Amino acid sequence: MNDEERLREIMLALDDLAELARDRIVLVEGRKDARALRALGIEGEVFQIQGVGPLKAAEYVMENGGKAVILTDWDRKGGILASELEAQLSALGAEFDATVRARLSTLSKKYVKDVESLDSMVARLTSAGKQDVQ
Repeated sequence: MNDEERLREIMLALDDLAELARDRIVLVEGRKDARALRALGIEGEVFQIQGVGPLKAAEYVMENGGKAVILTDWDRKGGILASELEAQLSALGAEFDATVRARLSTLSKKYVKDVESLDSMVARLTSAGKQDVQ
């Protein structure tokens, strides 16, 4: 997959995330992750897990609509946290999506390992594509 195709697939995944974020809480690890999503145009509620942990995050989701998107980093720590979130959300009967995380992980692993770097990666791929056209 070349960079142009990769960027197109990443943008499709981000479009899906934006759609999901309309009625779900997006669970991210920290403040920089939330900032990167805003820079990418993702609106809706973003909840930062750092400092409260997976159980409190799952309880928050249940108290606020019962639907979430798990978007932790795709490094080892983020994978463990995603698994813990899935377990907690399942135990409470919450509805959640982890497919966008899986797609973004696969598409961007070559470039970045975390949510906070998504906006800069998209910018880099976009500018590289513009240079190829010139």
